[in-house]
Amino acid sequence: MQSPIGSKRSASCWPRLGAKLEKKQQKHPMESALADLAQALRERVALIRDEESRRDHAKHIGRLRAVSEKIDRLQESLPPSIDPRLKHYLDRKSYDKALEYLEGTSV
Repeated sequence: MQSPIGSKRSASCWPRLGAKLEKKQQKHPMESALADLAQALRERVALIRDEESRRDHAKHIGRLRAVSEKIDRLQESLPPSIDPRLKHYLDRKSYDKALEYLEGTSV
């Protein structure tokens, strides 16, 4: 069946093309895990710097605990093949250094 001139064919009409497009749109699982970890580390830094949050001590501690647990879960999901330096920073809870490493700034 021919399509009318000027109409777009969806990727689903061409399965191989659709699969290639989906692959390009997906991040590599390791990249995605590291991006999620970097985001959680940024959340932690923002929370620590948030003077307003500190006014309610119980909530502040709860939020810190939640983001720390999130970082721990993300760390546990990383494959054993991560860079030894990053592993060292995470194991030692040197989260500022881990974030600097992930963002590519010198540590």
